[in-house]
Amino acid sequence: MFLHIGGDVVVPIKNVIAIMDLESTTLSKDTRDFLAIAEEEGFIENISDDIPKSFIITEIDKKSKIYLSPISSTTLQKRSGFIDGISNVK
Repeated sequence: MFLHIGGDVVVPIKNVIAIMDLESTTLSKDTRDFLAIAEEEGFIENISDDIPKSFIITEIDKKSKIYLSPISSTTLQKRSGFIDGISNVK
């Protein structure tokens, strides 16, 4: 199964490690430092000219990649079925 994360980009759901809200998570200095280092090392790809609302951490063939997406983390989580999966846990 694939997840459309914005623009012309789709990623296999099995490769998604985390879907994070950009605004709320960057309140933490650790997250800002993590993203700054990832950008310096070339792991970040901005997939749209729009203002990013979320970032998606993926791993493909043991290589990490972080996508900045104009789609909200809530919408991406709904698309992935993650929230549906939680509601079925008893």
